[in-house]
Amino acid sequence: MTFDRLVSKTIKLALSLLVIFFGVNPVFAGANVATKGEGDEVPSYVRSDITGFDFHGEDLHLSSIAGAVARDADFSNVDLHGTTLTLSDLKGSNLNGIDLTDTLSDRVNFQKTDLRNAVLVNMIASGSSFAGAQIDGADFTFAILDSEDQRNLCKIADGVNPTTGVSTRESLECVGDKDVYKPAMPSA
Repeated sequence: MTFDRLVSKTIKLALSLLVIFFGVNPVFAGANVATKGEGDEVPSYVRSDITGFDFHGEDLHLSSIAGAVARDADFSNVDLHGTTLTLSDLKGSNLNGIDLTDTLSDRVNFQKTDLRNAVLVNMIASGSSFAGAQIDGADFTFAILDSEDQRNLCKIADGVNPTTGVSTRESLECVGDKDVYKPAMPSA
């Protein structure tokens, strides 16, 4: 990653956090438009109710869905890499084949979602809930998860991601039996 690209990502993350914590330019329905490159538009669904929306196959990378209610929405095969999802409710949504690489997904409700074949590489998902999620073929490589979530996901981890070729169990650093995992930091 070049220095300019790193600085650009850092600035975008900082701006997203301003939106989240200070309510700058909230969107309550529909999309607000920003730019990600010359002529490219980036939709923003900050604090929107997008329950049941169909985004199947769309390119929404670098957008923001922070604080949104997106229950039972269809995000299957959507490119959301580099997105901010903080404090969103995605319960029951179809996230099959989604790309959540490099996303800030802390405190997100992923309960009962379909995350099969999803790419979640480098995702920050601390404080999120994955109870009842389907994760066959999901790639969690370098994802930051709560240890309890990681332990529970190891119990059901199976399959290989068709995009990255990484097994779900390997990406979660599960070892041995289905209920064992290797914590990122050894306990003292």
